[in-house]
Amino acid sequence: MTDNSQPARRVSLRDVAREAGVAPSTVSRALSLPDRVNDETRARIEKIAATLGYAKPSTATDVSRSRAVAVVVSDVTNPFYFGIIRGTQQQLKAAGYSQILVDTEESDQNEDDLLHRLRSSYDGVILSASRLADRALAALAAEIPLVAINRQTTGVASVFIDTPSGVVQAVEHLVSLGHRSIAYVSGPETSWSNESRWRAFAKATSAHAITPTRLGPYSPRQLAGAAAADAAINAGVTAVIAFNDLLAIGMLQRLASRGVRVPEDLSVVGCDDIFGADFCNPPLTTLAAPIEQTGRLAVSMLLARLDPQAAPGARNTATLPTYLTVRGSTGPAPTTKA
Repeated sequence: MTDNSQPARRVSLRDVAREAGVAPSTVSRALSLPDRVNDETRARIEKIAATLGYAKPSTATDVSRSRAVAVVVSDVTNPFYFGIIRGTQQQLKAAGYSQILVDTEESDQNEDDLLHRLRSSYDGVILSASRLADRALAALAAEIPLVAINRQTTGVASVFIDTPSGVVQAVEHLVSLGHRSIAYVSGPETSWSNESRWRAFAKATSAHAITPTRLGPYSPRQLAGAAAADAAINAGVTAVIAFNDLLAIGMLQRLASRGVRVPEDLSVVGCDDIFGADFCNPPLTTLAAPIEQTGRLAVSMLLARLDPQAAPGARNTATLPTYLTVRGSTGPAPTTKA
């Protein structure tokens, strides 16, 4: 017998927007700030919302506070998030809040559904490396108090880790070693930070009259590094900058199994400086950032929004720097491929 006891999915603001043929942000304004939307549009949206059974999520000021914050990551097994989680946990505990950890498994649909399904369980959200499109993220921020990490979207409070400038540092490092054939090993297509790193890479290489090469996309996991390494070998490049350390570490393993020497034949740069990056053979050159500080700062910004009187004039954005940590995986370009 089929079990039909599970409750139906809650109607979301995006569902109303889809039915009304307008942007989610327009629906949010019509239901929250009706004077900012013309009467005809507002009335149509209100009618559709009522027909669909949409219930506007309660805000932190009109519900009993749960004293909990949802911390959302795209892959809980990725060591990059360990620092984020430690930072948020420490700051939340100090403020008397509990932490709810949500793993979206790299899915934008899971991200949106889980946050709406769990809405009664948390006061606000720390959204790390969101896979939502800009419009969807802005609409979510209009419904739910949140701070995004590693994302820059209009209307969304954020703590941005400046990996694009780190990518530029990595390109300059490789160029100084004589490399003229460099590829960017791309992460997920749905990753906002992946695209920002690619744009920085393309601009930096073009500035040195180097044609930017892009390989991928690949899953941001170690297992995907084998395919990425094979692609780099086939492309004939002398250096690569990988989307993250997991991809780079997987590449190192595959290159070793194929007898490709690093860095003598191919230089490899990662991103994130995760635990274990310096234990690789050779140790991985990578981009480092104050990850735990990022989590703590995101929590401070969110709590200021949940209790604005405690911190009037709280800032909407913050940027933290990255820097290149040079280890053994990068070296002079091979003269035979120069």
